[in-house]
Amino acid sequence: MSKTITKPWDPAEYLNTQEDMAAYLEAALEAGDPALVAAALGDIAKAKGMSQIARDAGLGRESLYKALAPSGNPEFATVMKVVSALGLQLHASPAGTRAGTLPHSA
Repeated sequence: MSKTITKPWDPAEYLNTQEDMAAYLEAALEAGDPALVAAALGDIAKAKGMSQIARDAGLGRESLYKALAPSGNPEFATVMKVVSALGLQLHASPAGTRAGTLPHSA
């Protein structure tokens, strides 16, 4: 029996457009897990080029890697700088609704 060869799945390889990146971040935000949001930002930054995003955000590349690592805990100011450098925006909507939709009134 031959061995199956696998390679780690890297979401950054599939984040090709701004729409892909926004949808990926939106899904992480909807999950409500801060570590997942930081990881998603890291994946998106990797897809766009971590060094360039670090420069655009006014952060050191190494500190950006640390902040967005699974064990990282970025300050909100760092999150906002990274989101801006990625060309994305954070949005709020009422709980129980998906972004861009409003609940139907009865």
